[in-house]
Amino acid sequence: MTACGYRVGGQGASLPTEIKVIAVPAFENRTPWMRLEQRLTAAVMQEFIHRSRYRVVGKEQDADAVLRGAVTSATTTPVIFAPETGRASAVQVAVRVSVELRDRRTRATLYANRDFVFREQYEISSDLDSFFEERDPALDRLARDFAASLVSAVLENF
Repeated sequence: MTACGYRVGGQGASLPTEIKVIAVPAFENRTPWMRLEQRLTAAVMQEFIHRSRYRVVGKEQDADAVLRGAVTSATTTPVIFAPETGRASAVQVAVRVSVELRDRRTRATLYANRDFVFREQYEISSDLDSFFEERDPALDRLARDFAASLVSAVLENF
């Protein structure tokens, strides 16, 4: 019997087998975007829980490996404008995060990206009253999308 080199993506085969528990302490926020680090940290924890075999905790002392992150920048850039008003109807959000996953026992770096960049385009409402109502859901979507991208990179070691 022979085996092919196929495996299911996102299952964490590139991490050492002794890693069972990953701590994701609160990311540091070096931007003026209030609570962005809380959204990103929570989304990353949820993504690990849903997409991997690892148990996820918030405290480092309870883990085999620790994923640390620092949000280094967050920007929005208008990319599409409504022709009738000239106002932005879509923006690109770019978030830069420095991340590192370390084995607590050996202190070996299992994954690191000092300049993990996530970009996503979002439509915005031209109605000023609903603009602020859409901000929180848009940031939640951003956090989920960012987390999916980061967890894929960590699990597949890209």
